[in-house]
Amino acid sequence: MNSKAFQVARWEFVEKVKTKAFIISLLMLPVIIGVFAVLPGILASKADNQTRNIGIIDQTGSLASLIAARLNEKYKLPDGRPNYKLVQITDDDTSLEHLKKLATAKILGNEIEGYFILPIDVMSKGNVEYRSENVGNIRDQERFSSAIEDVVVEKRLIASGFDAQKIKALTTKVDIKTIKISSKGEEKESGFLETFFSGYIFIMMLMFLVITSGQMLIRSVVEEKSNRIVEVLLSSCSPMELMTGKVFGLALLGLTTVSFWILILIGVNFATSTHFLSVDHLALLIVFFVLGYLLYAAIFVAVGAPLNTEQEAQQMTSYISLLLVFPIALAVPVMQDPNSLLAKILTLIPIFTPTFMALRLAIQLPAWWEIVLSLIILSGSIVFMMWAAAKIFRIGILLTGKRPSVKEIVRWITTNA
Repeated sequence: MNSKAFQVARWEFVEKVKTKAFIISLLMLPVIIGVFAVLPGILASKADNQTRNIGIIDQTGSLASLIAARLNEKYKLPDGRPNYKLVQITDDDTSLEHLKKLATAKILGNEIEGYFILPIDVMSKGNVEYRSENVGNIRDQERFSSAIEDVVVEKRLIASGFDAQKIKALTTKVDIKTIKISSKGEEKESGFLETFFSGYIFIMMLMFLVITSGQMLIRSVVEEKSNRIVEVLLSSCSPMELMTGKVFGLALLGLTTVSFWILILIGVNFATSTHFLSVDHLALLIVFFVLGYLLYAAIFVAVGAPLNTEQEAQQMTSYISLLLVFPIALAVPVMQDPNSLLAKILTLIPIFTPTFMALRLAIQLPAWWEIVLSLIILSGSIVFMMWAAAKIFRIGILLTGKRPSVKEIVRWITTNA
């Protein structure tokens, strides 16, 4: 950058960085994310501070006590008390409809939270019913489902002449520990959570940077056009210098925010026992991050220069941001098979290169030729897009009134004037 472009970049950065909105977003968003990450755990722990009463209508007459014992064995409160108390719904009238009425009355009277119905044929058909005012507590339902299934299977084995205890011992669950190895033979313990979030966080960071700085870039251009300030600016510098200064000034602003948040993430990552972030191939990730931003910045400049109103700017920002949502939809398939033909093709499409390469780098380092080719394609696309954006910006920055058509914009790019 020459001195004039540098002055524009410095002015854009300084003017935006000292605003209250920037400072609040810098500090408050990590706090909000932290609250949303921690609060559910706190509320869940608060909810588990007392024994919960769950009813059961056991038409078999033999499973309720076994299920209660299995629950008491597996689930306890922090103070050692049982997590659940199984309340058997019984009466002299053993008809199912009558027992349902009794159980429903207990729910309405807050004596129990809900109740399970074990029909007489549960051993053969395996159908169980749960009734409650709140059927959204999936965790408790899964726990009871697991306990009921264990008891029913054990009963079936015994009825078939098998030793249920021996089979239980022989079918103990296997705990798999994943170890990531590299071409150099290095080994490192790595779980799915760490691998997934490394790529996912990269996408979210790039999305935030593109949306915020891109939106500020478009709004800045629209505001200066509507206030006629741009004419004063262009009397002191060229359109190319103005565009370059705006892009790099807002890029520095966005990178400042993202760097601050990355430091927080790394600190939290190593301060907790469960790591959710991998720093493998960090240099390559940074390169793709910066190149990805420059490509999208050029797209924002090209799209924003001909706009005249805030409404148009907001619409265009939303449309461009959708390009960054697409990789999220395909994140899981790409992570399951990072060397598939689909993953390789998407990696070589410039607007998707940064995000999909980040996902692949987090799982398995692609072949060197793929990395080099993707960098060449991405860099070439940035050069072309910056050149096209400069052409559009040079004419569109002074254009007011009717928005130009796509045909006119193409003519701006192809003309030598």
